[in-house]
Amino acid sequence: MTQYLLSMPHDSAEEPTMATMDPAELEAAMAAAGAFIEELTASGALVFAGGLHPPSTAVTVDHTGGELVLRDEPYTRAPEYLGGLWVIEAPDSAAAVDWAAKASKALGARIEVRAFQEAPA
Repeated sequence: MTQYLLSMPHDSAEEPTMATMDPAELEAAMAAAGAFIEELTASGALVFAGGLHPPSTAVTVDHTGGELVLRDEPYTRAPEYLGGLWVIEAPDSAAAVDWAAKASKALGARIEVRAFQEAPA
């Protein structure tokens, strides 16, 4: 089966974190995410899931030249950033899109679906 990345964007201007969310909203979001993850797990589709801290916490590591360079900043700047993700296994892109639709409905957010590349046969 192919693995797919389901990713959830966040608005870069807001940089929401669990620590800054309203406790009631956080509880509702965690319950919705938990129920979705339970469904993925029960189906055998879940490979991995996680939430990321905002880009302002990023360190960019560049050792492509002669010296190691560390920057306390994201590699790219954009109006949105990757806030959370699921890696799933699905038989085809239609099944992956179905999972993304469930995530979008449960979490009230847009979800991007992308397949992982596979080595050519």
